[in-house]
Amino acid sequence: MKKTILLFAVLFCLAMPLTASAAQQASGTITMEFDLSDQPAGKEAKLWIPYPLSDENQVITNISVSGDYAESAVYSDTKYSTPMLYALWDKDAASRKLVFTFHATRNEVVKKDFPAKEDAWDPADYSMYLNPTSLGPIDGVVKALSDKIVDGKVTVYDKAKAIYDWICENMHRDPDTVGCGPGDVCSLLAKPGGKCTDIHSVFIALARAAGIPAREIFGIRQGKEDVVDITTWQHCWAEFFLPGYGWVPVDPADVLKMMLTHDLKLGDKKTQEYREYFWGAWDQYRVQIAVGRDLELNPAQQGKPLNTFGYPYAEVGGEVLDWYKPETFKYTITYKK
Repeated sequence: MKKTILLFAVLFCLAMPLTASAAQQASGTITMEFDLSDQPAGKEAKLWIPYPLSDENQVITNISVSGDYAESAVYSDTKYSTPMLYALWDKDAASRKLVFTFHATRNEVVKKDFPAKEDAWDPADYSMYLNPTSLGPIDGVVKALSDKIVDGKVTVYDKAKAIYDWICENMHRDPDTVGCGPGDVCSLLAKPGGKCTDIHSVFIALARAAGIPAREIFGIRQGKEDVVDITTWQHCWAEFFLPGYGWVPVDPADVLKMMLTHDLKLGDKKTQEYREYFWGAWDQYRVQIAVGRDLELNPAQQGKPLNTFGYPYAEVGGEVLDWYKPETFKYTITYKK
């Protein structure tokens, strides 16, 4: 009986959103294994992998890279300084294998002590996060909707909160979306269902259209068990800039995911708890690996600029592999607590 009660208590705690009272931490080792040996022979193979770095929210240690590549190095793109691990196999390579391992310690991020008054600021200082992207325009229907949502709001905080609330109330998680979704904002406004990149792309486009600097972050979720296959656990979250305070974490996509997972309605108490938590917080079960949209990789890829870099990217003989299909791309990602 005691074991049953304990198990119920553990499951209940895992189902609850984390509170802001005590910051939590999660850590584990992530191993990415690649094998491009079955791709067409006699062709040069190139692989780019998002490369996590330590920052104020996470610490990356015990990095290890091994394989039978001809060359390998860590580079970054020129616009966002997003780091990437690059590897090259010559066209006559009979085997193309690489193993990338690192240990991540991630902190829960809670920023809810918002100032009563916003400081003056210069939008020119944040122009990169006010501009449109290839799939995220900030004019036309996007601007019209943004103006409608923030009508009557004066502060950056109130405008951003109105957009966050609109996302939670008008979008939904579509489990049939491939990967994290492409984040095609205009298509999403016509049919507001998708996954994390979709949902946060809409948040960011609406925020930028309202003159609020905003950006997405790409990463992968950590597991909660001892060993977990997290090959398809990529996630995207977002933040906006609040003058006089800094960047504010948000994750309306996880609100919508919890609503779908637990069959919650908008008016349910649990839904409100999730909405309150993910306005100004990120849980600790995630690792940041990349930022930026429309990326030119380094060395440059032959394919078009990357819409997002939350997944590994590879070209064999100049042909792009489908990163949404790890079974044919041939990669696995494992988490060990």
